[in-house]
This record gives sequence, C-alpha cells and structure tokens, in this order.
Amino acid sequence: MSLRVSWSPIASLIWDCNNAFKERHYSWHWEPGVDIWPRNCWITITLSLRLVHCWSAPLNPFFQCTPPLLSAVWFASHERATATAIALNFNQVGIATAFLVGGPMGSTPKGLQQYFAIMAALGTLLSVGTTCQFQAQPPTPPSFSEFQKLQHAHQEPPFVRSARQFVSTPGFLRALAAFICSITITNVVGALIEPILHRGGVTETWHVSLAGAAFELAIVIGGIVLGGYVDRTKRYKFVTLLCLGLSMILVVPLGWTEHEWGKEPKLMVAALILLGFFTGPIQPINAELAVDVTYPGDETAVESVQQIGGNLISALFMPVAEWAAEQDFDVLTRFPGLASDIRGDVVLLLMVSLATLLYFARFNAPLRRTMADQQQERRRGETGGGGGGGAGGELSTWQGDFDEDSMRC
Repeated sequence: MSLRVSWSPIASLIWDCNNAFKERHYSWHWEPGVDIWPRNCWITITLSLRLVHCWSAPLNPFFQCTPPLLSAVWFASHERATATAIALNFNQVGIATAFLVGGPMGSTPKGLQQYFAIMAALGTLLSVGTTCQFQAQPPTPPSFSEFQKLQHAHQEPPFVRSARQFVSTPGFLRALAAFICSITITNVVGALIEPILHRGGVTETWHVSLAGAAFELAIVIGGIVLGGYVDRTKRYKFVTLLCLGLSMILVVPLGWTEHEWGKEPKLMVAALILLGFFTGPIQPINAELAVDVTYPGDETAVESVQQIGGNLISALFMPVAEWAAEQDFDVLTRFPGLASDIRGDVVLLLMVSLATLLYFARFNAPLRRTMADQQQERRRGETGGGGGGGAGGELSTWQGDFDEDSMRC
C-alpha cells in the first residue's frame, strides 16, 4: 500500500504562518481588557485547517484506495461494481452536505466552531463504531476468484513492482485513462461550480448550493445505478464509452451561450446533474475493470495508481481550467440565428473527453477475474454442484486443478 504525500497543504501552511506573523495578524501576547479573538480567529482556523489537511494526506489510502479490496473480499461477483461505487463515491455525500450547511454555518466564527464540533463528534462516534465492529474478512470468500487467491496464498509484491506490472498489462492503461478523465471533469466542475452557474444565470447563493449538492448526489446515485448494470452484464466497455460520450454532450451547456436565447438556468442545472450522474460512475466502474484485467493483482495498488494519477492530473489541470474559464470564443457568427459563444474551460473538458473516448474505444483485454468466476460457474453446472450461490457452494465443488491458460483470450 502506498502513502500519497501532499506537499501543497504543507506549502500553504508555511505561507500562511509567514504572512500571519509578518503582517502581525496574529499576536502571542495577551493584554488585559483587549479582546484578541476577532483578530486571531480566522488565522487560527486557517492554520488549523492547513495542519489537518497535511495529516489527512497520508491517511488517503485507507479510505480512498481500498474500495476495490473491500468489494473483492466481501462481495460476490454480481455485487462488486455497486459496492465499489458506494464506497468510492460516498464521500460526495459529505461534499453535498458541505454545500448545504457550509454557507449558513461557515459565515461566522461561532458557526464555524459549531460546524467543526459537530463534525468532530460524528467522526469520533463513527470511528468508535467501526473499530468495535471491524472484521477483516468473511468466514468464507464470496467468489471463486477470491477463493483462488486465498488457496494459493497469493502474496502481494511491493507497490512499485505492482505498478510496473499493471502498466504492462493489456487494458490497464485504458481503464486508467477513463478514470483520470472522470476525476478531472468532476474535480474541475466541482471547483468552478460557482462561476459556472453564475454565467448560466444561477446567481442566488442558496440556489448555487442546491445545484452543487445535487451534482454531488447525482455522482453517488449514478454509480449505484450504472454499477448495478455492470454487475449484471459485465459490459464495462459499453458503459464507459456511453458515459464518456454523454459527458462530451452534457459538458457543453456549462459554457455555451446562444446569443438569441440568452442564458438558460434550467438547462444549465439539468446538464450539471446529468453530468454528475454519467461522469462520476466512470471512476468505480473502471476501478473494477482495472482490477479485473490485472487479476490476481493487488486491488489496493490498482486503486492507488488510479488515485495518484487522477488527482495529480486534475491538480495540474486546474490552473489551466481556471485560466481557460476567462476565455470566451464566438462561434457560428456567420449565422445570426445560431451565433453563440463558448468558454475555454468547456473546450478543454471536451477535448479531454474526446481524447479519452477515442483511446478507450480500442480496449480489448481479457477480464481475467470475471473469466475465473464464470469458469467455476460452468464447472458447477457440468458437475451438478449445488450449494446455492456464494462461497460455500463454490468451495464444495472445487477440485484444485485450476488452469490459468483458460483465463487468457
């Protein structure tokens, strides 16, 4: 398991400290009768947030990089994509909550104190509950592919070696590209959501908050719906291409203004919600796809590579997107009834989506984990093995002569 170190918050922490003391916004001395809280409050909160941000970076692999491992260990083959979607994208519920309560509670020092107190209390309760109920694995593996790894006592190699193996595995880089495209679009839209909505005619603060929350919740719901379809059909490629194509279409209203019609707030919000529904699920679906093609590789290492690549690329892309958002291009000016303008950030996201779509369209790799599970299902059918679905039935018919060549296309 790799630990991702974030240098940005560390640099920000040092910068904030330097500015605070240089400009004397923070005082070490207390004078009788002088209330220093208003002067020190915001810099104290800022420094605290930066410090917490620094500490949260090494913890990232324990919640953001383990959903595929969780799914493999605890869920059957027809449940894994849905489980990964819930575990990977459910942090969007927290972001949606921040949209709804962050404004009212975070506008004053007292409200911000109450907000963090509630967060600390809920976080502590959840941590205690998780610790008390934590279980490393179920009594029996939920799928034959997981049982195969346990029976062979599969040992995970060091992360660097795993990453090198993944890069050379057919299909992995295409799943990685789709994952990076999805996280880049959702991160850019989420970060620039206020100016995006403002230029579309949604200017009220509460309306912006509602639209932002709906966007984040759509990511979660889309992951559950489309993840369930992938679980039933294993059509990773079809669903990914569909989502990438729809992402190209749905991103256009976020920066396109038809001069004759003017701004269309309802179209803007509808496109934003549908964009979350179809773009967000690309991440968990392609996390499962990457695990499938690299089986029996380390699920956590697979997701770590995707998270590092996705967050790094989206972080580097963000300044470019912010600059491009200020650029406005006139199109179809020769046709008065169709004359429009489009923002540069939308053009960038269109280019990213199109390039990813063309690259991923050539995906053609064996789904090794799916083939392993399906082979055992066929074996059970031929031998008349019962036992119902799940690990118990699979273990009862396993003969221990698994042929790895049968997994290759």
